[in-house]
Amino acid sequence: RVAALEDLIGSPVFVRGKTLALTVAGLDYLQRVQPALGLLAEVPQHRRARQRQQKLRVGAPPTFARQVLVPALEAFTAAHPDVDLELVLTLPALDVEATDADVEVRYGDPSLGHLLLRDRVQPMASPTLLGRLPPLRTPADLRAAPLLRTPLELWTPWLRAAGLDWPEPAAGPQLMDLGMALEAAVCGQGVVLGRPALARHWLASGSLVPLFDLSVEPANCYYLLPFSASGAAPLFAHWLIERCAALQAQAHAGNSGPG
Repeated sequence: RVAALEDLIGSPVFVRGKTLALTVAGLDYLQRVQPALGLLAEVPQHRRARQRQQKLRVGAPPTFARQVLVPALEAFTAAHPDVDLELVLTLPALDVEATDADVEVRYGDPSLGHLLLRDRVQPMASPTLLGRLPPLRTPADLRAAPLLRTPLELWTPWLRAAGLDWPEPAAGPQLMDLGMALEAAVCGQGVVLGRPALARHWLASGSLVPLFDLSVEPANCYYLLPFSASGAAPLFAHWLIERCAALQAQAHAGNSGPG
C-alpha cells in the first residue's frame, strides 16, 4: 500500500533505513490528508468493534443480583450490544464502603440513593414445614414455629404490627443474606420474613406460601447509589429502575397476603 501511495503521488514518502522516517513529501502529504483521516476515524464502521464498546461495571448484593439482575441481563445486553457489562457481587451487610463499580445497588437506608424496590415483608413458609407444624391460623401460632433469623430483616416490626410483644428470635443460625434465608425456608428449616419481589419464583411454584393477611414496610430497601451522568451508567441505571418497577408491580399483583 505504501508503494501504491508513492506511485500515486510520484515521490517517496518514507526514508528507508534502520528506522522509517517521513520524507519532506511525506510530511507535506500527511498535513494535507490529516483532516480527512480524522473524519474517517469518526465513522463508526471504521472503528474496531472492541473500541466501540462501552465498559460498564455493575455491583449488587448477591440476592438482588440473582433474583433481579441475572434473569433480565440477556434482554439488556441484546438491546445494548455495545455495552461490555461486568456484574460483581458486593457485601450484603449494611454500611459497607463504596466499590469501584460504575453503577452500584446497595441495601439499607433508601434516602442515600434512588429507591429501587420498596417491598412489603410478610412471613412465608414451605408446605413441607407447614405439614409438620400445628395449624398457623393467627400470628400468635408462630410460637410453635422456628423463625429464621437474619440481621438484614428483623422480625420485631412485623411482630409489633401483629400485636405480639415477643423479642427478636434468638435461636437458630443467623443467615447473612436475604437469599439464604429464603432458600432455608424453601428447605423447610423455618418461617422466613420474606419479600414477594425476591421470592416470586418460589411463591409462583408453591415452594413458599405467604402466611396471614399482614405485611409491613421494611426499614431497609434496595437503592441505587448516585452514578456518573456519562458513558453507559445512566443507560443501565434507567433500565434497572424500569425493571424494578415492573417486578414490584408483578409482586404486588401476585401476592395473596397484602397488609
